[in-house]
Amino acid sequence: MVMTDDLVQLLRDADAVKFGEFELSHGGTSEYYVDKYLFETDPDCLRAIAEAFAERLDADAKLGGVALGGVPLAAATAVEADVPYVIARKQAKEYGTGNRIEGRLEDGEEVVVVEDIATTGQSAVDAVEALRDAGAEVNRALLVVDREEGGRELLAEHGVEMEALVTASDLLDAE
Repeated sequence: MVMTDDLVQLLRDADAVKFGEFELSHGGTSEYYVDKYLFETDPDCLRAIAEAFAERLDADAKLGGVALGGVPLAAATAVEADVPYVIARKQAKEYGTGNRIEGRLEDGEEVVVVEDIATTGQSAVDAVEALRDAGAEVNRALLVVDREEGGRELLAEHGVEMEALVTASDLLDAE
């Protein structure tokens, strides 16, 4: 079982936790930043995250990776847990099939959303809504980092329980 302290150390070892002044995607600023691209491209981090997510899944689970950051996490977890996954795009592509959800999804199928970091939780909610619009049942989201800035609450308002491997408090307490 992957423990929170071990994962915090792996994120630090990958140099994914940075301190300074950073602008966040929602427009706010922060004194720390978690670089998802550093932890998602580090094999030790990716393996540990996939193992931790896989431990939290039922055998018949299907994953929904939120593009872009949730896709490598969903792919690695799908291999680790031997379960399928789909990809939830931020918007439908304007060519080919024009799908917003990529992969095989049956109407009424239960999907667990996989996302990297939640600040406000809006990108996870957008993915939940896209999956639901495509016929999925979504009531859980697995995240690597909860920045504890309202993401859990926003997802709860949409009927989704968020489970994060690490919180901002875990990261900052280790400093």
